Amino acid sequence: MIKGDESRGEAQIMPWKSAAADSASRDPASRDPAFLDEVSPDEVFLGPAAASPRSSLNGAEATLTESRSAAGGPSDPATGPTAAAGPDGAARTDGAPPPTAEPGDLETALAGALAFLRRRITGDYVVDEHGFDPDLTEHVVAPLLRPIYRDYFRVETRGLENIPDTGGALVVANHSGTLPMDALMMAVAILDHHPAHRHLRMLAADLVFAVPFLAPLARKIGNTLACQADAEHLLNTGHLVGVWPEGFKGVGKPFSERYKLQRFGRGGFVSAALRTGVPIIPCTIVGAEEIYPMIGNAKSLARLFGLPYLPVTPTFPWFGLLGLIPLPSKWIIEFGEPVPTKTYTAEAADDPMLVFELTDRIRETIQHTLYSLLMQRRSVFF
Repeated sequence: MIKGDESRGEAQIMPWKSAAADSASRDPASRDPAFLDEVSPDEVFLGPAAASPRSSLNGAEATLTESRSAAGGPSDPATGPTAAAGPDGAARTDGAPPPTAEPGDLETALAGALAFLRRRITGDYVVDEHGFDPDLTEHVVAPLLRPIYRDYFRVETRGLENIPDTGGALVVANHSGTLPMDALMMAVAILDHHPAHRHLRMLAADLVFAVPFLAPLARKIGNTLACQADAEHLLNTGHLVGVWPEGFKGVGKPFSERYKLQRFGRGGFVSAALRTGVPIIPCTIVGAEEIYPMIGNAKSLARLFGLPYLPVTPTFPWFGLLGLIPLPSKWIIEFGEPVPTKTYTAEAADDPMLVFELTDRIRETIQHTLYSLLMQRRSVFF
């Protein structure tokens, strides 16, 4: 993996040498303030992460492909299973969908489960420098989320052709849901339905990495801190990165303000895209606003527990844990046309007027698409 330039001073070395340990010790005050408003606590559920001598994501993809073949998983009939992913380390090159057993195919499911357990016991899996564990993501987390994506929210995905098969790209989406699940559904959509079955690497808030048990899971499913250094490193190494610029303001807004975009921070995501020359892909999500209609906010209790908000919904806290079950709204996820940044120089990232203009352009694109999709849908639930 890429390491910092040894010719630079220690203070200028990028923090991805040991990202898992870094997340606990990094002072939030040292973070780029432009990124602080651009994430939320939910960009975490898709990804012991013991250090492996093979800390290459390409190696991880090779291991996954071999395991699919051993378990009778799908592979490209023309080329067969491939030994490694493309140079970006984030997309499969064999065209095979993620391993999923057909209904009733117990032998395939059992073989896959046993192969997964064998890899975990023998340590035959790879965790990258940010703590991402693609084996766990594909074989445990994604299968748990697929029934929710397919049967509960009945997600309809559009515009996946706007996401490149390889190379870095930044996906920027609206954020909502009170207890947000939009990032999870977006990641499943790309992993399962994009031709290259890419992993979405999500930028998460500091709060995520301050919660015991949640922090290591966040790393394993592909999240990293929402700072310029980590974002630019992922983009420079060819990963598909997701960011939700509204942050807590979007995900914790009252139901009366549904589908009204909040402020997009100070454009930190645009600066990262300009410095790395990757396209910005606007993404619009309809349906997440209705899963937990937030009719109140227990601010005093939220401050007591150190939370940005504590939602009150028609079912929570009145029905206890049952109130945490989301309403089965019908979702639409639409990926818009990419906004290219290669025409700009890296110095353009330091031009505040240009950054503001591009940030506002992305925000307006998503807002207009929201209005368009809302006009098209017949019902919240059908």
